[in-house]
Amino acid sequence: MIRSFDHIAVPMQRVEEMVQFYTMLGCRVVEQNNGMIYAVIFGDNKINFHAPQLWEPGQFTLRGPTALPGSGDVCFVWEGTQDSLLSTLQEAGAGIEEGPVARTGGMNGGSTQGSSIYTRDPDNNLLEFIIYG
Repeated sequence: MIRSFDHIAVPMQRVEEMVQFYTMLGCRVVEQNNGMIYAVIFGDNKINFHAPQLWEPGQFTLRGPTALPGSGDVCFVWEGTQDSLLSTLQEAGAGIEEGPVARTGGMNGGSTQGSSIYTRDPDNNLLEFIIYG
C-alpha cells in the first residue's frame, strides 16, 4: 500500500539559478553524486533535480524518457501567510502566473479547500503554493 511520496525527480537546465531560487524559498539544497543531482529538501520531502551533464548525453535511463526541464508541475503547502508568500516570491524574482485562487488540495483525502498562487521557477516548472487556513 502506498503511504506517501518520498521524492520526485525532474531534469534541470539552469543549475545556479535553480539552486539560488529554491534556497530563497527556504529549502535546503544539497549537491549529490558529484554535481549530477541537486536535492531540494523541505520538511520530509525532496525534489531531485538532475543536472544537464546527467540527462543530456542520453544514456541515463532512470528518468521519464520524454522529461525535459520545465516539465515539472508541483504543488507545495505554504505554512505562512499569503503576504509572506508573495513577498518571498518577489524576492526570488518569481512573477505570479495566477492567483490567489480557491483550490482543493490533497489534505484530508483531497477534501480540503485552500488558496493557491502559481508561479514558475527558473527552468519554467509550474509551481503552485497552496495555503490552508
